[in-house]
Amino acid sequence: MKESTLMRFAPRIAILSALLAFAAPVFAQEATAPVAAPTIADSPFVAKPYLQMGNPAAKDATKRLSLLWHAPDTDAPWAVEIKRKDKWVALSAAPAFQSVRVPTIEPHRVYTAELTDLAPGVATAYRVLHGGKSVFEGTAMPPKAPGKKSRIVVFGDCAVNSAEQKQIAYQTYQAKPDYVFITGDIVYSRGRVSEYREKYFPVYNADAASPETGAPLTRNTVFLASPGNHDIGSTDFEKYPDTMAYFMYWKQPLNGPIGDATNPNVKAFTGNPDAQKAFLAAAGSAYPRMANFSFDYGDVHWTVLDANVNVNWNDPALREWVRNDLKAASKAKWRFVGFHQPGFNSSEVHFKEQQMRVVSDLFEAGKVDLVFNGHVHNYQRSFPMRFAVAPGQPSNGKPVDGTWTLDKSFDGAKNTKANGVIYVVTGAGGAGLYNPEQQTKPETWQGFTDKFVSQTHSLTVIDVDGKRLVVKQVDKNGAVIDTFTLTK
Repeated sequence: MKESTLMRFAPRIAILSALLAFAAPVFAQEATAPVAAPTIADSPFVAKPYLQMGNPAAKDATKRLSLLWHAPDTDAPWAVEIKRKDKWVALSAAPAFQSVRVPTIEPHRVYTAELTDLAPGVATAYRVLHGGKSVFEGTAMPPKAPGKKSRIVVFGDCAVNSAEQKQIAYQTYQAKPDYVFITGDIVYSRGRVSEYREKYFPVYNADAASPETGAPLTRNTVFLASPGNHDIGSTDFEKYPDTMAYFMYWKQPLNGPIGDATNPNVKAFTGNPDAQKAFLAAAGSAYPRMANFSFDYGDVHWTVLDANVNVNWNDPALREWVRNDLKAASKAKWRFVGFHQPGFNSSEVHFKEQQMRVVSDLFEAGKVDLVFNGHVHNYQRSFPMRFAVAPGQPSNGKPVDGTWTLDKSFDGAKNTKANGVIYVVTGAGGAGLYNPEQQTKPETWQGFTDKFVSQTHSLTVIDVDGKRLVVKQVDKNGAVIDTFTLTK
């Protein structure tokens, strides 16, 4: 820049320097203040609307969804309308809310509007009004009824705000699923409110779709999830006063077996009693029951479990719940199970965490077809298998001995009828990959492992069509890296 140009701008530069010098102490103060609710230009939201399955009764499970959003903790004139026969119709019930007033986070409200009397599997437009003015629009599609085709995307270990997380979100959007299931470790690294704001909502509810930003998924597509160790494992409220946002921000079925925090399978809290009370007030009836639940969508029944090491799956009451849940689903064409820590995996990382092997007999008796896990940041698929647990095995994160029987005649192409349960690890949703070196070293795989892809991030796409399933593993660029078909 020429000297004359610098002289012409000198007065403006001086003024700007003075303003920055004045503002510096203010910025320094704010760094230690509570995390403020993020502001969106011309928007009343802290987090924009997103869809959840909610806790529907069996009789209307295919006719409703829950719509959630976050806003400042002040009274405001909210309303929701859905489009019926080309006319906007207001919901009969006003949105409810639960205040979140945990330390280090500016108080805010989680609003819930129940979208009811919807047509099963039919996309319905909705809009959110603030002060009588429409401020957000989306499309809600309630669960499909049995007999209808559906598409599912599954991935885990995702929200770290990485480039790969955004690529996986974009590929999910491109796949156009009916719903998404996350296999735990939803947000890193302590499941905190602040981490959801930074790493989850901006990516999965972005205003535009691109591999660089993510996609507008959660506003139009139901997300479900099992909790991982990074979601509900940090119960020190002194270190992490805004932890376990899973129980505050998700609204999933509350039909699980653990409804009381005094249950021995619930991890004890430590530190900062005020933060503990604030969490319990914000979580309400979701804690601790929402860690385990089941639901139906189309021809698939899902059983979702908390696989963290504090849960003893040798507990007779928990085993009975799984047994009864799968028995009650005997009419479902397909039975899936989802949880975080895999019982069967070949990675050197987390290999010894085998506690969930102790329930493999229940899966076999309940005729489970597929088990989806995360925790291990790559993709693995087992042969169809059965596992006989040796007597007296632990459920505390230690190795579990037993004997497996494999169906190696199944190839997922010519022979598509599996004799046993197929275990799928799909934990390459965005966090750093584990054991990329093992991909080309099959001698390091366990005998039950059929496929092992650890050098790229990926997601699982499942097409359900009556008694036929097609499963594809798609990498971050959209390439298919594995596929198999199951029939009955």
